[in-house]
Amino acid sequence: MPINRISFFRIGKQILIFWLLLIITPASFALGESSWLANSGSNQFTLVDKTSATALIIDDNDFPGVQRATKNLQSDIEKVTGKKPALVNTINENNHQLVIIGSIGKSRLIEQMIANKKLDVSKIRGQWDGFLVQVVEQPLPNVKRALVIAGADKRGTTYGIYSLSEQIGVSPWYWWADVPVKKKNTIFINKKIQVTEIPKVKYRGIFLNDEAPALTGWVTEQYGNYNHLFYEKVFELLLRLKANFLWPAMWNNAFADDDPQNMVLADEYGIVMSTSHHEPMMRADKEWNRHGKGPWEYSKNPQNLYNFWVDGVKRNKPYESIYTLGMRGQQDEPMSEGDNIQLLEKIVHDQREILTDQFGKEKLTEVPQVWALYKEVQGFYERGMRVPDDVILLWCDDNWGNIRRLPTPEERKRVGGAGVYYHFDYVGGPRSYRWINTVSIAKIWEQMNLAYEYEANKIWIVNVGDLKPMEYPIEFFLNMAWNPEAWPKERIPEFATLWAEREFGKEHAKEIAAIMTGYTRHNLRRKPELQDATIYSQLNYAEADRVTAEIESYAARAEALYKKIPVEQRDAFYQLVLFPAKASAIITGLYDAQAKNHLYAQQARATANDYANKVRELFAADAALEQEYHQLNGGKWNHFMSQPHIGYSNWNNPPEDTLPVVQIYEPHGADEMGIAVEGIASAWPGAGTYQLGRFDPFGKQERTLTIFNKGKKSFTATAQSSVPWIILNHTSIQVNAETELKVSINWNKVPKGEHTGRIQITGTGWGGASIGVKAFNPGIKTSALKGKGFVEADGFIAIEAEHFQRQNTVALASGNKLRWEKIPEHGRTLSSISVYPVTDQHFTKADDAPYVEYDIFTLGSGEFNVQGFFAPSWPVIPGHGLRYAIAIDNELPQVVDLTADMSNATWEETARTDVRTARTSHKINTAGAHKVRIYGLDPGVTLQKIVIDTGGLLPSYLGPEESRRY
Repeated sequence: MPINRISFFRIGKQILIFWLLLIITPASFALGESSWLANSGSNQFTLVDKTSATALIIDDNDFPGVQRATKNLQSDIEKVTGKKPALVNTINENNHQLVIIGSIGKSRLIEQMIANKKLDVSKIRGQWDGFLVQVVEQPLPNVKRALVIAGADKRGTTYGIYSLSEQIGVSPWYWWADVPVKKKNTIFINKKIQVTEIPKVKYRGIFLNDEAPALTGWVTEQYGNYNHLFYEKVFELLLRLKANFLWPAMWNNAFADDDPQNMVLADEYGIVMSTSHHEPMMRADKEWNRHGKGPWEYSKNPQNLYNFWVDGVKRNKPYESIYTLGMRGQQDEPMSEGDNIQLLEKIVHDQREILTDQFGKEKLTEVPQVWALYKEVQGFYERGMRVPDDVILLWCDDNWGNIRRLPTPEERKRVGGAGVYYHFDYVGGPRSYRWINTVSIAKIWEQMNLAYEYEANKIWIVNVGDLKPMEYPIEFFLNMAWNPEAWPKERIPEFATLWAEREFGKEHAKEIAAIMTGYTRHNLRRKPELQDATIYSQLNYAEADRVTAEIESYAARAEALYKKIPVEQRDAFYQLVLFPAKASAIITGLYDAQAKNHLYAQQARATANDYANKVRELFAADAALEQEYHQLNGGKWNHFMSQPHIGYSNWNNPPEDTLPVVQIYEPHGADEMGIAVEGIASAWPGAGTYQLGRFDPFGKQERTLTIFNKGKKSFTATAQSSVPWIILNHTSIQVNAETELKVSINWNKVPKGEHTGRIQITGTGWGGASIGVKAFNPGIKTSALKGKGFVEADGFIAIEAEHFQRQNTVALASGNKLRWEKIPEHGRTLSSISVYPVTDQHFTKADDAPYVEYDIFTLGSGEFNVQGFFAPSWPVIPGHGLRYAIAIDNELPQVVDLTADMSNATWEETARTDVRTARTSHKINTAGAHKVRIYGLDPGVTLQKIVIDTGGLLPSYLGPEESRRY
């Protein structure tokens, strides 16, 4: 369906699904699904009663992978109830109730029910990976009632089996994250259960990558190598998550060459294997090192490479595979031959020739093939290179979770279709990030929803690094891949709660969800590897203190919950919740302490050394936390947190974590006064002008002077104001190390207009400090501001994007309306807004586009700058930018292309900060009420925050907190 003709029916269906799921999910153990369970056995299907479990029956002719999954179901039921069901392949007179499991075309039992019209499989027959589950009365002779799990293929049946496991209380992460099963004495299935599921994205999977030292260290210790014993654990996890696709670990390994059983068992389980974006024709990169002859250059060594690829196809021909076409340099570098499109076209031609020779000309278009348009390869496509129509085009993100390109309307007509290669982990510039989860599910939703709406739905694969500790985003990504329409943006907050409830129970689910959302948002703002002492402002808006306190509060909440939850849940809770929250807090606290150490040493504060000690303590705490993780569950997860993450000096990680540099200040033995003024890096008595930020009635009502000791001997300081409207919380101050003096204003005594006063502070030595104080009284009563919107204070107006006062929608020919809508939890501070539904509609005139409007009130007039904070998206459809327009009051809208500058330096900054910023200048002639209007001209423009500089905006990373709205 072309995206610019999204039907009213489809939008209506999404809304209906959303509301139905809201109604039915509270009792669910499976994420996003209604519960299959009944509260009692009264006239329901009894899976397990007080004495026994109902037998499972599967045709011995069914797929081996389905047979294995059925045995796992048998084990799962026993884990939950303590009762092990019989596993049989024939019916006897005692089987009044059965769980009948089978694949269409492979199971005689399923075929018999179909023939006797006891089972209608018309909705899933021939549907890739589809399955159904339902209770059937008298399905077969001598069987009164059966719970039937039927699949359209081997994976479909397996998904149905594992869906039942999840429903009864077995998390997909029962092994990989030690999530305990939910114990029950009895299990009853609602006799009215009717489940039919077919995935929306065909190939859904993960890429194990950048796997040394963590995953490789663990695998070597546990299994010796990346052999089938390891991969069986991965295959089962993928199937429990309804995935079907894998790019295997490849840094120092070769999946099919390391262990011949790897490929055999992958196919048996039902996992479609491929090789990564730079490994052609089912040959791993390291296989060339082992078996190749000559250079990895097709222009110089075509015959050896050709033969190498022939062997790969011959080896994998019996198994379900996707063949990667094209070629990059070894170790994922650009080709040494450079920008040679003709050569690359020749390579693809020859690779297709190999596939034709091995599979036959008539089968060529049925062999799944993919061309990954990664990095410079996308440039080949943009300059005109093409591959045959049946090849899947795999579009890629920028390695930082921002999709670079998606199919145009014309490209959506290609038979091969398109997919997306996404990242939760990356080795490369501007800096590698590999340690812990730094991706919010809201960001995943915002980007992958674009992919789905633009019909990039053949492959969704994500680089997950070591797999652990990416459990949470992996599950969201794969859940969304199964059915994006079941997860509209309004359900983003619900996912975390459902996930927490399934893993840890309902009692603490909302609190756990808040922690997961909080720490992932924090890490997305600035990944731990990118943090340092300079990121969050120590001087303005108390930013560093606020950010540090926020992440430390999440860690503290996780610590408190850890003590409350049942002992058997603690290993899982530690891995999934406590460790990432606590690790994130330690890193942020460490760099906050380093920043304070540097600032205070510069100011010659005696307390500088306290923060040097704190840096050392937090560095040690980080190392201790790593060891604590490695000792979990008897050392089961040893090595998984061994990735260095402190002390980066370039794009690559240091060989070991490195203690940040601290400064030591040696205080003398006497007393000596120093004064630090809020917002100023230097300190009195150093040279400079010392003045507090201007006060006004609507801004910050208390500012701080810190009187500190440069020596070791305590002293007493006195403070006196020059005017009656300056309020001091102390006039006599005892100072040992340092003491804060709070300054506020008595507005009843400030005449209208701007006024200046001073605070005189005397202490040690001769003379004293004279600190300036400014206050501006606009003469406006609060009551007069009601309904005026966001009011200027402290020289700025800051607005979170979702808090618009009104909006204008644009009608589409389909009957839908383009409108700005909220993406909950998306962005660095609160949420975001973007235009939905996603279409191909672009606007040349701002007045024709949908807009939102914000009411503001300025205390003055002049030339004001407006800074917009937007998601760091790319213009995913060529020929268009990422444009918005802005106007204040009745001025002509200014059109801004967020991606006008796509230089590497600009991209690196957007990657580091996870935001695009744009500035416009506006002339406001009068103080008072005004309207700011933001227009969406291109799809994908996602606004997070607006900050209007009215003359007092100060530098900070996140911008100031939202202004007061009246």
